[in-house]
Amino acid sequence: MSYKPIGKYIQLVDNRNKNLSVTNLLGINITKNFMPSVANVSGTDLSKYKIIQKGQFAYSAMQVGRDETIRIALYTDDEPAIISPAYSVIEVIDENELLPEYMMMWFQRPESDRYGWFISDSSVRASLDYERLCEIEIPIPDIDEQRKYVNLYKGLLNNQKTYENSLEDLQLICDTYIEDLIKKGPLEALGPNIKPIDTRNSDESITLFQGISNNKHFMTPKQVGKNIKSAKVVLPGQFAYNRATTRNGEKISIAYRDLSDKACAVSSAYQVFEITKKEKLLPEYLLMFFKRSEFDRYARFKSEGSAHEFFDFDNMCRVQLPIPDIKVQEAIVTIYHTLETRKRINEQLKACIKPLCPVLMRGVVENMNNQKAPAHSL
Repeated sequence: MSYKPIGKYIQLVDNRNKNLSVTNLLGINITKNFMPSVANVSGTDLSKYKIIQKGQFAYSAMQVGRDETIRIALYTDDEPAIISPAYSVIEVIDENELLPEYMMMWFQRPESDRYGWFISDSSVRASLDYERLCEIEIPIPDIDEQRKYVNLYKGLLNNQKTYENSLEDLQLICDTYIEDLIKKGPLEALGPNIKPIDTRNSDESITLFQGISNNKHFMTPKQVGKNIKSAKVVLPGQFAYNRATTRNGEKISIAYRDLSDKACAVSSAYQVFEITKKEKLLPEYLLMFFKRSEFDRYARFKSEGSAHEFFDFDNMCRVQLPIPDIKVQEAIVTIYHTLETRKRINEQLKACIKPLCPVLMRGVVENMNNQKAPAHSL
């Protein structure tokens, strides 16, 4: 086994969506995964877009130098999709010589990304053209050895995926239960059960500054406000949300500060509030209500303004929701806690699996080096 140029084993494919039979438009993210395209294709001629089939790669030569990442992804779905004509579609010529999954495992290594960045050209975009990609040499063991590594990695991924799919049942239970309560009624205004909080970080005692994602979680923001003294304090047991809903993915960013968390500071533009009648309304139950896609649509629809739209506290107080007996809330919240715990475990599983590609590929390299080493006589 030796290092060989990848170009000997791959070729370009250019199959266009001429009859518009494929409508699933995808892009590639920096983590080498396909994702729904965020491009506005209104009025765009999709017949010029490229079709990608299962077992083929999508490759973006642009911005390799900027992102320090080779943007390449292996398409694994049964149904075809379309990608931007700016992307290249690549396929393995003979899968008896090189498995697509093995090739993808090699490009999952951070070392591959660093090398791709190193050899990218010096243009503004710092591209890694297809011809240059073909020059990259990778170790190619015999096909059975490739299958061994691929099967090991796929087995771990399949186990994680099975665990992830089991979360859908719990999510369905939570969502269906809330929807059933809404249909059966009665509904009450949220206003009498909450109150606004406006505690400022004037003494700068709170050093943890947080933003809120539209997935309803606190997160570390990209930028921290300059005037930390005017930031609002969020104590454990309180809610905070971004009043602005414009350009937020049609969602409202709202989160609950768990009792086990530390106090944090958020933007002074955010709204902070807490439940006043905890014997009547559980914070976790209210968070479940907020996490529904229907609430995102409601908040967006009720937002007011011109250039920028806001869902102010008055709008929040007018929200109608079912408030069942506290015992009923506790029961559904127990299921919700189980779901959230399993979500965290699932993320930990994915985080553990991700570094395995470099480890497995290191095994390929070490095995190759061992084969090259001269035998020592006894």
